[in-house]
Amino acid sequence: MTRGVRMRVRKRPGRMNFTVGATAPFENVRPAEDVRILGLDPGSLITGYALLECAGGRMQYLASGAIRTTHAHFPRRLAEIFEGVAALIAQYRPDEVAIERTFMHRNADSALKLGQARGAALCATFAAQPRIYEYAPREVKLAVVGTGSAQKDQVQLMVKHLLKLEGTIGPDAADALAMALCHAHSRRLQSLMTRAAGAP
Repeated sequence: MTRGVRMRVRKRPGRMNFTVGATAPFENVRPAEDVRILGLDPGSLITGYALLECAGGRMQYLASGAIRTTHAHFPRRLAEIFEGVAALIAQYRPDEVAIERTFMHRNADSALKLGQARGAALCATFAAQPRIYEYAPREVKLAVVGTGSAQKDQVQLMVKHLLKLEGTIGPDAADALAMALCHAHSRRLQSLMTRAAGAP
């Protein structure tokens, strides 16, 4: 990992790189393929990340945390985001990346910085060529909590419940987990629709 990028990963004693949490059933439906998902919640100061693995019809938590930028100079913060995501890609080698879709912001400067942070995170994935999927914030909340207007504490509570996790999950990591969960459920629904369309 490049110096200056601080990444927080939930760990268990004796495990250096990641925590394997409980698995959660996908209602006994095998996905179209086994896949490792990286969820990203980009921000110019903090970028949340989460990794889930879908295999054999089950979903398994691998890791989550946040890339916290340290530089006052904005271009250098973008470099830290790039370096942090690149380190995750190298370590976990995800097959698919789920990231928040750009949305309108009342503050133009904040929207511009968020868009650049998102671009830096995406660019860090391109060398590995994972499949990229985008979801709107309301879409993610609806998929995970059941309402598009859910608050951050509701998202944190629901991702812990769905993945059967213990301990504290930071809001940025929770948002990234919600992003990965949204994509996992979207894949399952797509698989069901494909099966139904091909049924005699």
